Parts: sequence; C-alpha cells; structure tokens
Amino acid sequence: MTEIKSHQFDGFLRQDARKYRVFLIYGPDRGLVSERAVLIAKGTGVPLDDAFAVMKLDSGDIDAGRIMDEMGAIGLFGGERLVWARAGGNDKALADVLKMLADSPPEGASLIIEAGELRKGTAMRKAAESARSIAAIPCYADDARALNALIDQALSDASLRITPPARQLLLSLIGGDRLATRNEIDKLVLYGRGLDVITEEHVAAVIGDASAISADDAVDAVLSGDMAALRHAMAKTAQSKTPIFLILNGCIRQFHLLDQMRAEMESKRLPASQVMQTHGRHIFFKRKPIFERALGAWNSAATARALRLLADTVLKTRQYPELEESIAMQTLLSLSLRSNRAVTRA
Repeated sequence: MTEIKSHQFDGFLRQDARKYRVFLIYGPDRGLVSERAVLIAKGTGVPLDDAFAVMKLDSGDIDAGRIMDEMGAIGLFGGERLVWARAGGNDKALADVLKMLADSPPEGASLIIEAGELRKGTAMRKAAESARSIAAIPCYADDARALNALIDQALSDASLRITPPARQLLLSLIGGDRLATRNEIDKLVLYGRGLDVITEEHVAAVIGDASAISADDAVDAVLSGDMAALRHAMAKTAQSKTPIFLILNGCIRQFHLLDQMRAEMESKRLPASQVMQTHGRHIFFKRKPIFERALGAWNSAATARALRLLADTVLKTRQYPELEESIAMQTLLSLSLRSNRAVTRA
C-alpha cells in the first residue's frame, strides 16, 4: 500500500513520483485533486500539449478495454504516453483497470485517475491501496497549516506582508476547495499591489462569502437587538439560499464565546473592554463594538438560557424541517428583543 498523505505530497513529487506509473488521486476537494493531477502529469515528462502522447478520458468515455489499449499503444513519434481519466466517483471499469495494472505496471505509459470522494472499502480504493505499484493520493480540504503555507508563499512572491488579524479573517473565508482558495488569495495579492501590508479592511473589501456575510449580519442583529436588521438579514439569507442551521450555529458559537467572556468578567470583576483585549482579538474589527455592547447587556444566567433555547431550536428544526424558517425566526426575534431591552436599560 502506497498512500501519500497530504503533508507527504511535496516530498513525494520531488523524490518518488517518477518511480510510479499509476496514480489514483481522489477526495472531496476537487480543486486539490485537479492541482495535484496536473503536477503529477508534468512530472511524467510527457509533453502535455501533444495530443498523440496524451489521451484524456472523461467519465462517459471510460472503458477498461479502451484504457488498457491506450496504455499499450505506441505514440506516433514514439516516447512516453499518458492516459488521464477523470471519474465522478467509484467506477467499476477503473477499479478493474487498477486490479489489472497492480501486478504488472505498464512500461512506457502512465495512468492518472482523478476521482471524487471515495469511501474506504470502495473498489477503486481497495485496488489501489492493496498494490505497492500504485500511488493513492487522497485530497481533503486544506487544514490551517496548509492554508497558511499557501498564503505565505503567495505574499512572499509578491513582497507583501499581512497583519495577524487580517490573516485570521482570510483563513475564515478560504478553504474547502484548493482551486477556489488559490483564486481568492491571488485576487487579494492583485489588490495589494503597491501596498506594504494587507489589513483586515483589504481582506474584507476583496474576499467575501455571501452566505457567510448574511449569516454574520443576522447574528450581529441578534446581539445588538436590531430587529429590523435581523429581518433584513434573514431575507438576504433566504435569497441566497443560506441554510438556516448556519445562522443558528453562528449564534451558538457567539453565545458560547459571550458566556465564556462574561464568566471571566464576573469572576474577576473585569470591565468588558479588558476581557475583549484578552479573548476578542480574533473577532472581526467591525463586529467588536457590537460584541462589547453585548457583554454589557447579557449576564451569565441569560447567556446560559440563550444557549439552551438555541439548542432546543436546532432540535426542533430537525424534527420539523418544513417549519425550520419559522421556528428559527421566532427564537432569533426573541433573543434580539432580549438584547434590545438590555441595551436600552444599559
């Protein structure tokens, strides 16, 4: 079994990739699957612009016999050949090909298979992972370490720096798909030309997830007690088809943080501003005033009740999915009204 884990890939590409002829590159991050397939293809030494040396097959064209014929064919001008197949998921024909090539790796040809997410035990994974001659390369969403490396490389190439809060904001907006992540970072680098340092304002101006922004707007409206803003934010989330659970989860995260910070205020008798300096450094700068006011408006008992209410609401939306919007809206309006009254009294 030759499985190349994410942190091993760069070293594998430099040192060991040429020892293999067959590669299965799969995973939920299709952008990363595509990127790594291109890097492997370049490493084969086959000219990728030579239509006689490279045969590309999409899922509708995949046939075990055809692939084996292509692997054994001789290029018009001789030299190495590359067969590059893109599958949507587990494919019986490709599993059969992998089994056939496991014991007798091809000579003079390479096979790259791109696939989506393959569960452990599926035929393609079993065929690849049981053969020492096949490199299986899973591609999962980038973790913080990988994302930071991408950011550092792009900024270094452009001679740019980034503030820690801007980096945190950027990390919260990227990930999930390598291709989309690179596009967003490249967009930020292009925007930053002529600047010395990238700040939070620059990141917010250039990069944004519409659904995340709408969800944040709804959470902010709850914390600030602005019911008109809450209705507007919920209308935006409906238009963008943002899942209701994103808003409820956002509220739960913020109330957990509020509960933690409020407990420290009460136990150590600290002002909200001091607790914000300690625990609020990662909060987006435009949201900090809202959060600081909420710290003054909500005590520990109230945040505990809010968290119980939100947990009950999540449960009810799962029990009655056809009513989830109404159930969630009732809870959010209730919390917003509580915030409004507390802020008004303060």
